[in-house]
Amino acid sequence: MEKKDSVSNGAGPMYEEKLSPEDLSEMLAAGTKEVHEKAENTQFVKDFLRGRIRKELFKLGAVALYYTYEAMEEEIERNKDHPHFAPLYFPAELHRHESLARDLEYFYGPDWQSQVKCSEATQHYVDRIHQVGQEDPVLLVAHAYTRYMGDLSGGQVLKKVAQRALKLPATGEGLEFYQFDAIHSAKAFKQLYRSRMNELELDVQTKKKLVEEAVKAFQFNMEVFDELEEMGKTIQEDVLDAGMPVHEAMGGDISKCPYYTAKMAASGGSAYACQLAMAVLRHPTGQVLFATWFAALAGLAAWYLM
Repeated sequence: MEKKDSVSNGAGPMYEEKLSPEDLSEMLAAGTKEVHEKAENTQFVKDFLRGRIRKELFKLGAVALYYTYEAMEEEIERNKDHPHFAPLYFPAELHRHESLARDLEYFYGPDWQSQVKCSEATQHYVDRIHQVGQEDPVLLVAHAYTRYMGDLSGGQVLKKVAQRALKLPATGEGLEFYQFDAIHSAKAFKQLYRSRMNELELDVQTKKKLVEEAVKAFQFNMEVFDELEEMGKTIQEDVLDAGMPVHEAMGGDISKCPYYTAKMAASGGSAYACQLAMAVLRHPTGQVLFATWFAALAGLAAWYLM
């Protein structure tokens, strides 16, 4: 890789990447393409893309994220000195479970811990994270990359539209999950992180195992989506419908897909960044999708959002 002179977030030099099919990030992109498309087409995700929003599901989504990040960050701390994870250890920049705890306190009150519990599908995800952290720590790379890079791909636009859609305070209460105070440039940090990951000394077989683990991460998230969809059937609450289009309504034009737009925006195209922002602003309640589970789904789609 060819080094640049600039520095990202004080964490080290940026890199001009010359990617090859053998790079881990490229293998992950190719290996998760099919399961990514399946995740996009779960009923829960399609409903959110139509802008059909239930506030209680927003809160339950935050609960699922809290337990997921609590488990992942516990295992990251356990393995922070492991040679195959240490280069990716950025607790000040990335760790989310404390910010999620503050969000849950905002939504549920000071006794939030007595009001929430880990759902069955989320527990399956949590159990797998603990298993790999204790038995095969290199696989934490797949989980950390999937989640954190997706979070950063959401960016501050998603935080602002969520504030507007949910009428949350401008001071940020309820949305601290999306605030990365220690990262000044999400794009530069993602480039640094991906470079660090591609430089890990891993053999081909281990890289294949990481791709398999990333596929599992998608599958665990789909289980959570399906579970939230079932929970939504029992919640008696008005549904806000903004009508975000799904693929079937786009005539097969992928350029109209919010995921494709996000991908182009994340790659640095200003026109696509405007397209994403305008699409969100045209659909106020659809913004909640992007603010809650699009952030999680952006984690699933991180390979495409970088």
